[in-house]
Amino acid sequence: MKEEACLPLRFRGASVRVPVLYEDREVMVVDKPAGWMLAPPDWQATRRNLWAALEEGVAAGAWWARSRGLRLLRPVHRLDAETTGVLLLAKAQPALQHFSKLFASGGMEKTYLAVCAAKPFRESWAERAPLADRLDREGRIRVDERHGRPAETAFRLRARRPGRSLIEARPRTGRTHQIRVHLAREDCPILGDVLYGGEASPAPAWPLALRAVRLAGGGLEAWAEEGPFLQAFGLAGAEG
Repeated sequence: MKEEACLPLRFRGASVRVPVLYEDREVMVVDKPAGWMLAPPDWQATRRNLWAALEEGVAAGAWWARSRGLRLLRPVHRLDAETTGVLLLAKAQPALQHFSKLFASGGMEKTYLAVCAAKPFRESWAERAPLADRLDREGRIRVDERHGRPAETAFRLRARRPGRSLIEARPRTGRTHQIRVHLAREDCPILGDVLYGGEASPAPAWPLALRAVRLAGGGLEAWAEEGPFLQAFGLAGAEG
């Protein structure tokens, strides 16, 4: 990978090289690595805080920030710590506000790939179970039919191999753990998602078999590579 095609980040002794997928004057799209959270920079519970690492690099004038003239580089949306793939960063407040509104209004199209051990009962379906807005004591999000917030995810079985199902997920809302809970409700928990009943991931580099592969809206369209992810789970050749 070329030096200019990634961000070499450091935070509290942890380091990571984050690939840049797309960049213009207002935004940057990166391929978020597994194991890095997107928590507010003042949250001190982890060394692997991608948001804090970005903010610290900009404030310290790291070469990748200085060469771009950056004064701000902030995530517009969230991905779970172990989820990898397309992450949108804003370079200025107007872009942050613009794309934040698009995410809140459902104006951004998001596509994920999930690998499950089980086979879903249907080839395609939409799950609309409402979800609680807070984690419970075990760190889970529960389905809450009475008081939950509306949540909708469209699913499609893309490929099936022995002991593996590749499922495309298109969330139409953005609730915490939404795809994970909705797939577990179908008795198809994601590999590596032990919190919701999934088997351990067989691929150490991909501890959770969930990857954001496409983001589109507001004049932007960006993709993350599928090949290495699929190959790690024995699904080579199942690219879309």
